[in-house]
Amino acid sequence: MTVLEEAAETAVVQCLGVEPGETCVVVTDDKREFIGDALYAAAREVTDDATILRYPPGDQHGAEPPAPVAAAMRDSDVFLAPTTKSLSHTRARSRANEAGARGATLPGITEDVFTTGLDADYTLIRRHCADVLSQVADADEVRVTTPAGTDITFEPGDREWLQDTGIVHEDGEFSNLPAGEVFVSPETANGTYVVDGTMMPHGRLDTELTFEVEDGYVTHISDDDVRAQVEAGEDEVGRAARNLAELGIGTNVAVSDLVGSVLLDEKAAGTVHIAIGDDAGIGGDTDAPLHLDGIIENPTVYADGDAVTLPSADD
Repeated sequence: MTVLEEAAETAVVQCLGVEPGETCVVVTDDKREFIGDALYAAAREVTDDATILRYPPGDQHGAEPPAPVAAAMRDSDVFLAPTTKSLSHTRARSRANEAGARGATLPGITEDVFTTGLDADYTLIRRHCADVLSQVADADEVRVTTPAGTDITFEPGDREWLQDTGIVHEDGEFSNLPAGEVFVSPETANGTYVVDGTMMPHGRLDTELTFEVEDGYVTHISDDDVRAQVEAGEDEVGRAARNLAELGIGTNVAVSDLVGSVLLDEKAAGTVHIAIGDDAGIGGDTDAPLHLDGIIENPTVYADGDAVTLPSADD
């Protein structure tokens, strides 16, 4: 069995728990077909009711897929979505889960990220998620600082902290793959954050990007390319495009180095990521045509003033 086939088997069997007789649909696009094919082959080893659909890559992360793709996801028992642009924060994904389908999205997935991120013990990752969640779940304030200059405070309010453990065995459950994070869509946030890890469209950064946040909206973006993406979203939905959408904490101890993939790097144990834009799929109330994650290295996280013990790749 090749490394790619082993990773696909981990996704289908360990993470999604596909069972004989279940309907499993793989939705992919022209640039990720080889990973879609590997997942489809793994699913066919388990169930005779497997399907694969392919469509042209979307224009933007969070853009809705074609209607037949959305319908196939909604009508399945299990879906896997290795795509160039993320389906995580789409109505198609959330409506599929609401209909009872369980599934995983693999946005921007590459063969290296797929084989690295799925070569992991997801039972261990689930334990690290539970440990971090227990430290932050009841906090009124969560503050993040870094040596690079991040100092931002989040108020979750009534929003629920969620886990992305990679173990998706119950109806309606959802995960990214590779997985490993604890995250919340805060009601508000204030301060400065400095992205020094990974952010699209740049990938792995060799400079720092600075963001100012006031009352839950991003008011200043130092980088021209990221600012252009947000302004394009503003043209469509107004101020909602500047929504401070997410605070996430990475828990995947199999990821020891950032590689320039948001999908993998945001899961790296001991990192923090902060996102701009859509949060309707993760417990918020903002619909926007973008969800831009920035990964932050070497954070210190405080929950109501107490330092949170973060996992690391040495654990």
